[in-house]
Amino acid sequence: MGLEQVKIIALPKILDERGNLSFFENQKQVPFSIARVYWIYDVPGGEVRGGHAYKTLQEVIIALSGSFDVVLNDGKEEKTFSLNRSYTGLYIPSMVWRRLENFSTNSLALIAADQPYNEKDYIRNYEEFSALKR
Repeated sequence: MGLEQVKIIALPKILDERGNLSFFENQKQVPFSIARVYWIYDVPGGEVRGGHAYKTLQEVIIALSGSFDVVLNDGKEEKTFSLNRSYTGLYIPSMVWRRLENFSTNSLALIAADQPYNEKDYIRNYEEFSALKR
């Protein structure tokens, strides 16, 4: 897998004068069945989250509130995606290194994954990741 599989997903946006609504559903807007949802919040200024890849897990990241950057690396190239709209998701396939940085105050990152948490699926060392990609 590489950065060519990464894509921005436009989520439905239902406009209403009382407030807008967006959503995503299994295998419709999100290209997999969702097994786990988690969120990252209250990130102190200057902190970085992520810093790993997954052997098999794929996920979609959404900035529900505020903004942050998702820096992706497939072992050959690096690309930064700035997320700041609650109706836009970033699909990340397996075997792509990721880190989240530049969190704005009160930002909220929602992550939907196709697998439950499994520590054995993580690659937490970039050199190991690079070797596996070769």
